Amino acid sequence: MANTTITPIGSINSNPSTIGLTQGGANYDAKYATYLKLFSGEMIKAYESACIAKGTVQSRTLRNGKSLQFIYTGRMEAGYHTPGTPILGSGDPPVAEKTVVMDDLLVSSAFLYDLDETLAHYSLRSEISAKIGHALAEAYDKKIFRMIAKAAREAHPITASPGPEPGGSVIKLGAGNEYNAQALVDAFFEASAILDEKNVPNSGRFAVLAPRQYYALISQVDTNILNRDFGGSQGSLNSGEGLYEIAGISIRRSNNLPFLAGNVSRVDGENNDYSGDFSDHAGLIYMRDAAAVVEGIGPQVQTTGADVKTMYQGDVVVGRLAMGAGTLNPAAAIELQAAN
Repeated sequence: MANTTITPIGSINSNPSTIGLTQGGANYDAKYATYLKLFSGEMIKAYESACIAKGTVQSRTLRNGKSLQFIYTGRMEAGYHTPGTPILGSGDPPVAEKTVVMDDLLVSSAFLYDLDETLAHYSLRSEISAKIGHALAEAYDKKIFRMIAKAAREAHPITASPGPEPGGSVIKLGAGNEYNAQALVDAFFEASAILDEKNVPNSGRFAVLAPRQYYALISQVDTNILNRDFGGSQGSLNSGEGLYEIAGISIRRSNNLPFLAGNVSRVDGENNDYSGDFSDHAGLIYMRDAAAVVEGIGPQVQTTGADVKTMYQGDVVVGRLAMGAGTLNPAAAIELQAAN
């Protein structure tokens, strides 16, 4: 039978050298380049779709170093000018510095057996690329959410005059009220008032709730909190989507909060301290200055080449990410707690 070309389910009765399965050479290189490009694109798409915290906190890219510094500035004062005295610009605001270091390299990997890849190439690749992307996004979100919760419990690092600057805040929902929709709505308005009183900007305010809290708000609270852009109140209720914002705070849901998680310990590879007691943790409300992230290596895919493929009859695919997170401005962080 004549040679055939690659189909979505693999190759049939084909000479491997004509479809790029030879080890080395132009055919293999072409197949490898296409494979890596497709896998990388699907992994990054899955990572970006699953990553909730991305873009909601301060983020900088690290190059040629192991840490980055972020600057806090305190308030300035205004005073009356005395005729005849020079204005010397001596009213600079107090400044503090926060250093965020890189954690060790995060990796998520899989082995693709060549026979499995040949028989079910596209579906297998898509499934594994999505799982790797989700794994990296989950680790990213968990770190940031823990840091925001810790920021809400901190005092501000600037204490000099005209400070001290305000620290973080904790809103107690009441014991057992983590899924009480009215308690959550009241907390949103209280949080908005707290942030206003601290002169935290109105733009860029976010809330992250556990899924059951999110759906409790949709099902238990009057539908005027639903975003009409999702098809009106009934359409929003049917789809489970449309909870847009309360008190000017944009709402997201995630399984990666340390929701009633108890004591979370520090693990090897974490050069920043993400540990803490999250026994009462029941959600976050924050502005983007609450935490800072440094990224040395964005989400990437690496795949082994011809030599490894020959030896093991398959490819090792690695998704990797190098980042670190730290608290930044405690005044911009509020933690919800299921406690009295």
